[in-house]
Amino acid sequence: MSEPPGAAVSLAEAPPPTDTPSRPLAAQRVLPLRRPGRWIATAVVLVLAAQFVHGLVTNPFYQWDRFGYWFLRPTILDGLLVTLEVTAYSAVLGLLGGILLALARLSRSPVLRAVSWIYVWAFRSIPLIVVLLFLYNFSALYRTLSVGVPFGPALFSFDESKLATDIVIAVVGISLHESAYAAEVVRGGILSVDQGQHEAAAALGLPKGYQFKRIVFPQALRSIIPNYVNQLIGLIKGTSLVFYVSLLDLFGAAQSMGSTYPGDIVPLLMVATVWYLILTSVVSVVQFYVERYYARGATRSLPPTPLQKLRIAITDLRARVRREAAV
Repeated sequence: MSEPPGAAVSLAEAPPPTDTPSRPLAAQRVLPLRRPGRWIATAVVLVLAAQFVHGLVTNPFYQWDRFGYWFLRPTILDGLLVTLEVTAYSAVLGLLGGILLALARLSRSPVLRAVSWIYVWAFRSIPLIVVLLFLYNFSALYRTLSVGVPFGPALFSFDESKLATDIVIAVVGISLHESAYAAEVVRGGILSVDQGQHEAAAALGLPKGYQFKRIVFPQALRSIIPNYVNQLIGLIKGTSLVFYVSLLDLFGAAQSMGSTYPGDIVPLLMVATVWYLILTSVVSVVQFYVERYYARGATRSLPPTPLQKLRIAITDLRARVRREAAV
């Protein structure tokens, strides 16, 4: 009997039998895609970084022995405390002022909206150093300040020069300046909340204040915090300008010691630079954990902490070594 035509064709197309059995897919080694451009860029960056570190360490112009002498001197630490004090007060007052300005900007009152817009426009346009110098010379324009009936008698008055100390001038000037930027950060965060949240809260009959405190503002913080921390980092560096209103902060202390010891100008500047790096690094770490806290419920899984990333990297390295040894 003759074979059916279909059977002959299938036998002809079938692959020849082999004596070596094929390996299962799970046991086969997967080779990653080669990326020579990435390796070249990595090598170039490492060479440049090594050259920079080598020049930073071996260049005698930096005078690292004098850097170590000045780093923890009482004068520098006193200036550091002034920087932290001005930053803390200005950050809190600036954020509170920004919240009030943002609420006024979102208000239905045209007067509040106009005043808030003018304030933000004015203080975002005027440089911070101009604001500080203007407040420093404010007593020349108004020797006494009074509170009373407009166009009428004053209830009480006080001498502006006695209240306006150097640190008060610095805190007030920076707070006024930062409030304008914080207002836009807060307003953007409030507007980022889904409109359905406002409608759901209104449908439940919740008061406006309760809606803002318990529903809108907590969700807006996820957008506000990263942007405001950037403002806070800029605020830490902006405090260096208070030196021009006779307040010896960290930069002012380094500048003052540099004038007394001209040969140590570079080490003193390096001391101020390292302290600013430490302060901004601490703020960045706090930012990470605060963002991670407010990300709960918004993401399926929280981002790993640096310690968790290190553990994952070690686990992956061990697994890779075992695979290499098995092959």
